[in-house]
Amino acid sequence: MMNCDIIQTMEKIEERFFELVRFDEVVEKDVGLPLIGVDEAGRGPLAGPVVAVAVQVRKNPELIGVDDSKKLSVKERERIFGKIIEHSVYGVGISTVDEIDETNILEATRLAMRRALESLHGKNVRGFVVVDGRKMNLGFDEISVINGDGKSFSIACASILAKVIRDRIMIGFSKIYPAYLFEKHKGYPTKEHIERLKIYGPTPFHRLSFKPVLRLIDDETLRKWHKEGKLNPRRFERIKRKLREVWR
Repeated sequence: MMNCDIIQTMEKIEERFFELVRFDEVVEKDVGLPLIGVDEAGRGPLAGPVVAVAVQVRKNPELIGVDDSKKLSVKERERIFGKIIEHSVYGVGISTVDEIDETNILEATRLAMRRALESLHGKNVRGFVVVDGRKMNLGFDEISVINGDGKSFSIACASILAKVIRDRIMIGFSKIYPAYLFEKHKGYPTKEHIERLKIYGPTPFHRLSFKPVLRLIDDETLRKWHKEGKLNPRRFERIKRKLREVWR
């Protein structure tokens, strides 16, 4: 009985792989170019960067198991991450917390995606861009696919790469800010993270323009960080304005 369950599970994983691949093949036939999948990780967290990946992948059977990164366990993502790297060319783009606070999360995401595509083009890779979610106007031939990480093989691969890379960044920063447990929640607004924010207050690594964080900052701390060089002038001025709006 157990063997039958394993076989059925494997069959479903294979079916899922071919479903994602068929979507890409239909689009590729329509546009006449190989696809470049683009996705991001980190739009929703209260801390850390947003990471985008642009990837062109060879549809190899070794990549059976690829799916929307949110549907995969940490172990599954790490395993398939290495396989995607072996069978693809990819570029990574990052927008820092400074850039998120200086503009907004949408513009910072667009900037990260453009950087990822520019990195890929620097490797002489050309293709038609498929982006997860809304149209981002990245300056390339592109289409947007709502819930694309669950429909397109190329976008799903980009979502896995972006998620694993960002998670590793957040684990690294957990050693600098151990009290916040970034290694567990990766900066997302979990109950545990919110509680830690209330106890210890925000850090310059947090997205100060996001309301749950902004409400916990005071003007004195903001000026202190600016004086210490932890906030650049543009970020400092924007957060100062938003802080006034909160307390108005």
